[in-house]
Parts: sequence; C-alpha cells; structure tokens
Amino acid sequence: MNNYIEELKWRGMIHTMMPGTEELLAKEMVTAYLGIDPTADALHIGHLCGVMMLRHFQRCGHKPLALIGGATGMIGDPSGKSQERNLLNEETLRHNVACIKAQLAKFLDFESDAPNKAELVNNYDWMKNFSFLDFARDIGKHITVNYMMAKDSVQKRLNGEARDGLSFTEFTYQLLQGYDFLYLNEHKNCKLQLGGADQWGNITTGSELIRRINGNECFALTCPLVTKSDGRKFGKTEKGNIWLDRKYISPYTFYQFWLNVPDEDAKKYIKIFTSLTKEEVEAIIAEQDADPGQRVLQKRLAKEVTIMVHSEEDYNMAVEASNILFGKSTKESLLKLDEQTLLDVFDGVPHYEVSKEELTAGIKALDLCTDKAAIFASKGEMRKLVQGGGISVNKEKLEAADHVFTADDLLDGKYLLVQKGKKNYFLLIAK
Repeated sequence: MNNYIEELKWRGMIHTMMPGTEELLAKEMVTAYLGIDPTADALHIGHLCGVMMLRHFQRCGHKPLALIGGATGMIGDPSGKSQERNLLNEETLRHNVACIKAQLAKFLDFESDAPNKAELVNNYDWMKNFSFLDFARDIGKHITVNYMMAKDSVQKRLNGEARDGLSFTEFTYQLLQGYDFLYLNEHKNCKLQLGGADQWGNITTGSELIRRINGNECFALTCPLVTKSDGRKFGKTEKGNIWLDRKYISPYTFYQFWLNVPDEDAKKYIKIFTSLTKEEVEAIIAEQDADPGQRVLQKRLAKEVTIMVHSEEDYNMAVEASNILFGKSTKESLLKLDEQTLLDVFDGVPHYEVSKEELTAGIKALDLCTDKAAIFASKGEMRKLVQGGGISVNKEKLEAADHVFTADDLLDGKYLLVQKGKKNYFLLIAK
C-alpha cells in the first residue's frame, strides 16, 4: 500500500487532519467516505478535488465510500452558503443519484472483486424511515445546541452573511451529516471521513457523535478549497460551472478550460487533478519553466483530465477541433465534429442566418457572402480575395466567386464555414 498521507502532502491536498489519522492508515486497510450533494444530475469540477481524494485513497489500497446525500440533499448544507438551497423531491433525487454514480465510475473501481472496491451509499436509505421523534431522542440528545452553535458555518450565517438568517432545517444539517458518519462507522466499519475544508465543522460533529455513542475509532481529513492564483473561486467561468457531463459542456469546451489556465494554476492543478506521479509532474514543470511558450504543462494537464473525465477519443477530437481554429486542418477534420463541438469551436465568430430554401435551389458564393450574409463589404472585394486565394469554405479554398453552393454543402445539414485569410471565420446557419 502506498502512503496516502504522503501522496496527498506532495499534491497539496491536506488542509486539516485529526491526530492519529496517518498512523491508522499505516497499519490497516481503512474504509473512508466522502459526501456528495446531489443537487444536480451532474458533477462539476468543484467536486473534482473530493473525488480525486477518493481516487487516490483507493489507489493507495484503501476502501472508498462515495456517499450521495439523498436525505441531506433535501435539506441543504449552510456551509459556505449565503442562502438556503432549494429543496428537491424524491423523484429528482433518484434521477440525480443515478447520473452521479455513472460519472463516479470513471474515477473509482466499483466493479472488481478487490477487497477495497468502491461502494456507493445513499443516506436516504437509512434516513427515510427515521421518525423525527426517534432522531431527536436517540441522536439529538448527544449533541448540545451550544456545540452546534459554535460551528463557523452556523456563526457566519447568523452574523449577517445571509439575508434570511438560518432555518431550523439547515441548522440540523450538521447533526444529520454526523449521523451518516455514525451509521457508516457501525455498519461499514468506516473510520475516516474526507471532505473539503468548509466541511470540518460537520465532520467533527460526526466524530463527536461516534465518540459519545459507541466510543469507536474515528478520524477526519480535509483538503483545501481550490482557488485560482488571483484568489477567486475555482471552477466557475462567466458562463457558469465547468461540468463533468457532456450534456452540459462539450469535451472540447472542457479541454479548452484546462488548456487556458495560467502557469501558476496549472502547476497546482496538475498535482490535484491528475494521477501522474511526483516524478512525472516535476519533469513537466521543469520543462514548462525552461520554455513557457510551449505550454507543455497546460497541454498535459488538459490531456490527462479530459481523458479521465471523458475518453481518449474525446480528447483527440478536442485537439483536432482546436487545430481547426488555431492551426492547419482539412474538411475531413471539420466533418468529424459533432454539432455541439462545431458551435463551441466557433462560438466567438460572427454568425449569419441564411435561407435553407435558397441554398437548396443553389446560390452563388458571391451572392451568398455579400447579399445574404454581409461578410464582405462589396462583391469587388470578395472577387479580389478569391483571385488571391484568400477565401475558404468548409476548409476548402474557393476557386471561383461564381461557385454555386447548395444544401449538399452544409455541415450537419445546417452550417457553412467561411474563412477570410488565416484567422477570420464566419459561420452561416441555414434555416
């Protein structure tokens, strides 16, 4: 078994750790759990640090439990939040849990016969039949209100960070999460809880509950909250979350996110979000420092994470799509792209709507790119550029301004890509 703590240390993935945790991990195969809130039917890169903690845990010979908060997801965790979350119904939660499990299977081994194979657990399974009176009597009596009030997550909400204060529903969250640890400790011999630094208060409530009810061994370890080099929250862009599911973000967009992180962030992220060894990471960083212009660090980071989250085929398509916009490519490369990737690649270029009916009948390039779409200021300008070999359509050089385009030339039956010079692109959308 590899040393899990040493693995996390060099990766910069330890924030707080209970005394005795390292010793426990050194003497036996340990079962640990990490909770994931099922508020959506997909994970995003904000979840990825926690998921990687579980991945490294399993690779070091220990047994990971991924806990989907089916019950606690119905309440909402006040940690790091300024407003109460929307509550989810059971049908939505069931759907979200199924989708999340499919995504986690890309990171963890759930299927083998190994003694440390991962398990997915859902706290709704043990909370759904727990009456309020039973919970108050059997669990609530062990933790004082004074103890719960002292938590940072509670204090921040009570001291003006939230417009509406803190509801009783949210106040009970730490007790419910604490019961998860107690339940897994008693039923799965789970001795360790993992989580983000903002979860420390909830995690220690669980360890306190275990200590008071059965006195079993229990430990906790948290990772730092990942930030950008400018201090801003990691994982958000102007367009929102970077999801791990292609139904929300194409593999191309996902790849581009990692490819475009600054050098300092890339040095941190390649340790946290890949399974590369320390020696491999150090070699890549040294190569980057020697010649930053080659961006070998970002390229390797984007490759590793895209293959892990999506597939090698998706990574290759993302690279090919990038070459279409930034390098040399052919019509064949263009035809390989699915519609969403095509739109993502050319998201920032001017778009023009043209009549599909007119294209079906056939229309000269000259009329299409001046009268129907104002790509060129005049027909004379366009003729001159065509004669100089400066215009391509669908990555093929336009030989004559009077060339007739039809609906058969459309990509995905809908698009024509016009290129003026090396870098100016225009997307015609037939409707």
